[in-house]
Amino acid sequence: MTLSSRPPAAANPTMTKFGYPQTLVRDYTHWTVLLRPHQATLGALVLVCKDDAQAFGALPAGAFAELQRAVADIEAGLTAFRPYQKINYLMLMMVDRDVHFHVLPRYAEAQSFDGVSYPDAGWPAAPDLTGGLQPDPAALGKIVAAVTACWPGGTH
Repeated sequence: MTLSSRPPAAANPTMTKFGYPQTLVRDYTHWTVLLRPHQATLGALVLVCKDDAQAFGALPAGAFAELQRAVADIEAGLTAFRPYQKINYLMLMMVDRDVHFHVLPRYAEAQSFDGVSYPDAGWPAAPDLTGGLQPDPAALGKIVAAVTACWPGGTH
């Protein structure tokens, strides 16, 4: 499995909804990792499959194989960015039809980034996707850059 050297030519609707290309952290052959514009917890991501499938079981074998690498990189990158106590992968697909996971690092205490406190409103229970903060574009860009800098293998 190799990383794609550049972002995909066209984004699917889920990628666009979550701010692609401004929120791009890493691009793989079948998957794209984006920072969630709404930070339910600091470092919250979306792992979006680029393949044309709208059911998890319909993904091609290559996407499943590459998922292992993407998840390992997510966990290593987020740990390097800000050590978390737990991590949640939520595959809800209630509104956005493309196969994707919401990835939420979980923290027992609020995390500070660039002078702003990011609470984990649901800790220690289920994550609260309505909690957290919606950083302005400049602040979001700083978080994207910080997470990307911690990613295994360097920047995208």
